Amino acid sequence: MDLDPLVLAALGASAFCAGFIDSVVGGGGLLQIPALFSALPRELPATLFGTNKIASIVGTANAAWRYARHVKMPWRTTLPAASAALVCSYLGAMAVTYLPRELLRPLILLLLIGAAIYTFQRKEFGVTHQPRHSGRREILLALLLGGSIGFYDGFFGPGTGSFLIFLFVRVFGFDFLHASAAAKVVNVATNLAATAYFVPHGYYLLLVGSLMAVANVGGSFVGTRLALKNGSAFVRTIFLFVVSALIVKFAWDTVRHGLAA
Repeated sequence: MDLDPLVLAALGASAFCAGFIDSVVGGGGLLQIPALFSALPRELPATLFGTNKIASIVGTANAAWRYARHVKMPWRTTLPAASAALVCSYLGAMAVTYLPRELLRPLILLLLIGAAIYTFQRKEFGVTHQPRHSGRREILLALLLGGSIGFYDGFFGPGTGSFLIFLFVRVFGFDFLHASAAAKVVNVATNLAATAYFVPHGYYLLLVGSLMAVANVGGSFVGTRLALKNGSAFVRTIFLFVVSALIVKFAWDTVRHGLAA
C-alpha cells in the first residue's frame, strides 16, 4: 500500500492524542477511528476497526502496566471484571449480526448525560478511594460490571472507558485514579477479544497499525504520567471533558439518523 507521508503523519498524530486520552479516561476512539476513516476511505470498515484495535491495545496495555507499577491495583475487583469482559466482548461482537445496534444510541446518550450530571453535581465524587465491597459480593459485582460493559464494547463500543471509570467509582467506591487504572486492565481484555476476531480474518493494515501503535504508546506514556502526577482531580476533569464530547457526538448522530429515517 502506497501512503502519503503526510497521511501517515496525520494518523500518527491522531493516535498519539488518542493514546493520551485513552490512558486517562478512555474515549480515544473519538479521534482515532474518524481519522482512519477520513485518511483511508477505500478500505473496508472492518479493516479500519481492526487497525484501530491493534493501535489501541498496545497503548492501553502500556497504560495498564504503568498504572500497575505506581498504583496499588484493586486486583480482586479488576481481574474478575476483566475476565468477564473478555468473554462478553467477543459475544457482543458476534451479536452484531443479529441485533440492530442503532437502537442503543438514544439510550447511551441518556446514560452519558446522567453520568455527567451526577459527576458535575457531586464535587466529592471520586475524590477519595474508599472501596465499599469485599468477598463474594465484590467478585459478583465485578463479574456483572465487566460482563455488561464487555458486551457493550464488543457490540457497540463508544464510551466504554468512560462508563467503566464511572461505574468503578459509583459502584465500588474507587477514586478516579484507581478507577482509571482498573478500567485500563478491563479495556485490554475487551481489545484482546476484538483483536482475536479481526486479526485471524485479515481485517487489519500492518504498516498503519504498527505506526499508530507506536504513536499511541507515546500518548499513553504522557497521559499516564500526568494522571499519576496530578491524581484524581486531573482524571475527573478529563473525564468530564470526554463525556461532554461523547454527549455532543451521540446527540448529533441521533439527530442525523433520525432525519435520515
